[in-house]
Amino acid sequence: MTAASRRTAAGLAALVLGLAPLAGCGDFPTRPPDPVTAFVPSEPPVETPTGLTPDGFDAVQRMAVRIRNVGCGSLSTGSGFAVDATTLITNKHVVADSAELQVSTYDGRDIDVTAASTASIADLALVRTSEELPSFPELADADPVRGDVVTVVGYPQGGTLTVTEGHVIGATTDPLNENLGEVLVTDAPVEPGSSGSAVLDAAGRVVGVVYAKNAAGQSFIVPVSTLARLLADADAFTPTTPCRPLVDPGADPGTDAVPGTDPGADPGLTLGPGPAPAP
Repeated sequence: MTAASRRTAAGLAALVLGLAPLAGCGDFPTRPPDPVTAFVPSEPPVETPTGLTPDGFDAVQRMAVRIRNVGCGSLSTGSGFAVDATTLITNKHVVADSAELQVSTYDGRDIDVTAASTASIADLALVRTSEELPSFPELADADPVRGDVVTVVGYPQGGTLTVTEGHVIGATTDPLNENLGEVLVTDAPVEPGSSGSAVLDAAGRVVGVVYAKNAAGQSFIVPVSTLARLLADADAFTPTTPCRPLVDPGADPGTDAVPGTDPGADPGLTLGPGPAPAP
């Protein structure tokens, strides 16, 4: 091989060696993405609100209302909760003998009442409002059973919105004879003013309505099965008639007070060995 031939062969070898590293580090075409096999909805998913709302209250607190019964010579308070945008549930004894019912929401807003009606076979009442209510819960499909955890949301003593918890103790016939069928007994604390409060299960669904307590601190509730049955019956509730104030010749015409009465008294609460209404 001549010197020229050797120089040519060496140059080709160097070119081949120079190309080898480029082949090892070169860019390959990008691997195509995996095919989409999952269904992609055409509408964005609807998110279920959880936790606190921007005003600091959750849904179960927003649906509770305070009810003030301005009667003919008496004044009492109770609780209630919305079952739709303009309908409240409370107790019959909360709205009884009223000249005016005043409803206020968790944020202090007053809502006008347009009508009230009561059930004949249970201590339950419907109250209709002129404005929409902030929130209303779902009714549970079945009554709670012994040992189930329950939550009571209401306005004891007509004060601030309060949430208490307890357990279902069992079922019994109503010692007050206000309700047909069985009622439920719980150890959730309630006070005067708690009557009409919603009783909720762990999922926030209504499982009953508070209507009484006893001296042992046990609370009595109308079960959701009774409530649902009455709500489905158009004839189950009868409109109430406002009371007519008694005219006292000695009353001061410049005031609304009736002599001999205490506007702050709770006429419905009589504690004893048995249950008593907790209006």
